[in-house]
Amino acid sequence: MSTPELPLLSIVIVAYKSRDEIGACLASLPRALEGRAVEMVVVDNSPTAEAGVGEIARRDFPHVDYVPAPENLGFGRANNRGCARTRGEFVLFLNPDTVCNDAALTHCLAQLRADPRIGLISPRLELADGSMDLACRRSIPTLWDGFCRASGLAAAFPRTAFFSGYNLTHLSADGAHDVGAINGAFMLTPRRVLGRVAPGGEVFDASFFMYGDDLDLCIRVARAGFRIVYDGRARITHLKGVSVARDLDKMSQAIFDANRDVYLKHFNPRGSWLVRWKYTLAFGAWKHLARLKARLRGHRQVRPL
Repeated sequence: MSTPELPLLSIVIVAYKSRDEIGACLASLPRALEGRAVEMVVVDNSPTAEAGVGEIARRDFPHVDYVPAPENLGFGRANNRGCARTRGEFVLFLNPDTVCNDAALTHCLAQLRADPRIGLISPRLELADGSMDLACRRSIPTLWDGFCRASGLAAAFPRTAFFSGYNLTHLSADGAHDVGAINGAFMLTPRRVLGRVAPGGEVFDASFFMYGDDLDLCIRVARAGFRIVYDGRARITHLKGVSVARDLDKMSQAIFDANRDVYLKHFNPRGSWLVRWKYTLAFGAWKHLARLKARLRGHRQVRPL
């Protein structure tokens, strides 16, 4: 018997109270590209009747592999569970609050095929108003980059590399660039790369419940010798923050704490108390400053990334 041809692309989506977004997201995804199948897995971290994701997926998208989680597994564990069910040559980890298009997917896949050194790629992510989601391309920020971001220097001098190292706003938005990290909302990778960085099958570090896991994966992929690429020649929409907008205070604290833990994991391997103190103090100060600025501006949401 001949083995059926593997899907070209596997798309893993972790949903959490995503009833209002999941339909548009799934409707934007092709069932085939370049004559090969595209398989989709939705892992639902809120599989209740009230949440409604399962009803929409089963009714309107029967081709999607819908996986209700027994509890809220968190972003990393749920992505790992979904990825384990896939077989595609390429794997896309995608947020449910995104709207894709065939052209962007095809373009990014072509870049991965053209250069085997690319380990992760993201197109330009655009918010609902058409502006760029700055988090779709980042450095692995230094303390100076974090200070510039928190103090407003990065916003005041967005075209100056010395001040804009966090979100790399000095780079052209429509070009292709090597970057330190991309956003977990769209992370496309060849499966062979996952085999290098996660030989046991655990792509994401499950110790990060909600945030930080995308930054952690980017660091591991880069350390394995692969490029992290932002390609602004392709674009998708990211309706950012919709899924977590109900728990803003808790989520804002989780963002800072998770990214602090990423730094302690990768940049304090010997467990030095001095390094731990440095990062704990730096991220703590950044968190309080960001919250203060948000309150003064009348914003409910704190977005350090």
